[in-house]
Amino acid sequence: MLQVRMTSLLLALLFLLSLASPMAAAEPAGCKIRITDRGLEMLKFETQKFVEEELSNISMPEMKGKDGRFQYTITDVKITELNLSHADLRFIPDVGLLFDVQNSSISLSFQRRILYWFFYDTGNINASAEGVNINTAVNLIRDNEGRLKINNISCDAKIKKMRAEFSGTLGRVYDFLARFLTTGMRFFLNQQICPALNHAALVHVNSMLETIPVRTEVDQYIGIDYSLISDPVVTSQSLDMNFRGMFFDLSNQNLPLVNYAVEPVIREYDRMVYLALSEFFFDSGMFSYYSAGIFQMHIVNEKMPKDLEVLLRTTYFGTIIMLNPALVDAPLSLQLAVNSPPKTSIKTSGATVVMTAIVKVMILPPGQPPVQLSSMTMEAKFNAKVSMRGKRLAVHADLRRFKIFSNQSALESLALIPLQAPLKTMLQMSVVPLINNWTKRGVRIPLADGIDFIEEVVEYHNGFIVIGANLHFSKGLREMIAGSSDIEPTTSNSTSTTV
Repeated sequence: MLQVRMTSLLLALLFLLSLASPMAAAEPAGCKIRITDRGLEMLKFETQKFVEEELSNISMPEMKGKDGRFQYTITDVKITELNLSHADLRFIPDVGLLFDVQNSSISLSFQRRILYWFFYDTGNINASAEGVNINTAVNLIRDNEGRLKINNISCDAKIKKMRAEFSGTLGRVYDFLARFLTTGMRFFLNQQICPALNHAALVHVNSMLETIPVRTEVDQYIGIDYSLISDPVVTSQSLDMNFRGMFFDLSNQNLPLVNYAVEPVIREYDRMVYLALSEFFFDSGMFSYYSAGIFQMHIVNEKMPKDLEVLLRTTYFGTIIMLNPALVDAPLSLQLAVNSPPKTSIKTSGATVVMTAIVKVMILPPGQPPVQLSSMTMEAKFNAKVSMRGKRLAVHADLRRFKIFSNQSALESLALIPLQAPLKTMLQMSVVPLINNWTKRGVRIPLADGIDFIEEVVEYHNGFIVIGANLHFSKGLREMIAGSSDIEPTTSNSTSTTV
C-alpha cells in the first residue's frame, strides 16, 4: 500500500514538473517595443515612395511578335509615372504586414518597329496601365541571431487594362492594333512587379534591418544585448517585439544574469511607438559597470574639498598622533568602492537607485604605503529621471538620501555625524556629476538609422517604465536602405522575348 502511494506521489510530482518546465523556460523581456497602427500610417508614406521607386526601376526585355502579315518589335520600355495613391499598409495578425494597392495606374513609353505587308513604321508609344492592384504580405520573424527579419513574401499583382497611343507616320493607321500590342505588354508588366517587390523586401529591407544593433558596445566598459527572445507578436492594432534588454561587461561577456524582474506591460495604442523597460534592464547595466570595476574613486589632493580635508584632519587628529606625530601634515585621501551592485526600484512615483559603498580614510606618508585611519559604510539613494533624445535613452541622477556609519563600532558612528553634511556635499559635487557624465550620453535603443523618437512621455509603473512617443523620419526609407547597402536597380537578365 505504501509503495502504491509513493508511486502515485512520484507520478503527480513528475506531472507538475512537466507543466512547470515550459513556464520556467520562458525568458521575460527586459525591453519591449510596440509599433501601433498610428506609427504604421507614417511608415505607409515612406513605403509607398520606396515601392514607387522600385517599380520605376523595372527593366522590360525586348519583345517581338508576329501575327500573319503583322510583325512588331518593342524596345526601350520606360516607366514614366506611377500613381499609387490608393495604397494602404496595415497589420496582418500573426503574420506581419500587408501593403495593398488598389485601382492605381502606371504610365510608360516604349519604341516600336512595325512591318505590315510592305509598310514599315517606327515611333514612340505612350501607354498607361489602369486598374493596377498589388497585394503584398510580409511575414516577420526572429532569425537565429535574434534579429527582426522578413522571412518570406506573398505577392499578387494584376493590371486590368492597358491603353496605348501611337505617334509617327502611321500612328492613326495602327491604332486598331493597340489592343494586340498592349496585351503582351500587360502580361510582362504583371510578371515583373512581384519579383521587383520580393527583391526589394528580402534583400534591401533585410539589409537595413541588419544595421539595427542586436549585441553592441555601449562604451569601453559595457555592451548591450537587444536580441529578440521570441517572434514578433502581430495584432490588428500593433507589432510587439520582446527584447532581452540586458547589459553585459565587455571583459566577461558570457556572465549569466537571470531576469527575476516584473515583465513590462504595454496597454496603450494612442501614440506611434512605445518603449517599455523593466528594472532588470537598469539593474543589468549597474551590475555590468560594477563588474567592470568602475564604481571606485580615489579622492586626494585638489580633488578633495578644502573644508572636508580640514574636518577629516580634525576628526582623526588623535588617531594620527597615536600613529606618528610626524604625519600630522601628510596628505589625506578618501577611497570609495561600491561593495555590491546598485539596485533599481521603479514605482508609480518614480525610479530610484540604491548604492552601498565602503569609504576608507587614508593618510599618505611620503615614500611609504598609505595607512588606513578609518573605514565606514556609505548608503546613498538617488532619484533617477529617464529621458529619450532621438533614439538614445539617458538617465539623470540626483542624490536623495545619504547616510554613513562606522564599520568598527556604534561609538565611532556617532563621531562620524559631523562628516555627514560635507561628505554629502562632496558626493553631490564630485561623484554625482561623474555618474551623470556616464549616463547622459545614453544608450541607443533598437531603431534603424533615420528614425527618431519625438514628443516623448515617460510613465512610471510598479516594476517598469513605459515611454510613449511619436516617430520622426530624418531620412527616407530608400536613404536608410542605401546607408546599409548598395542598391542596384531591379533588372531582368533576359534581352529578348517573343510572343
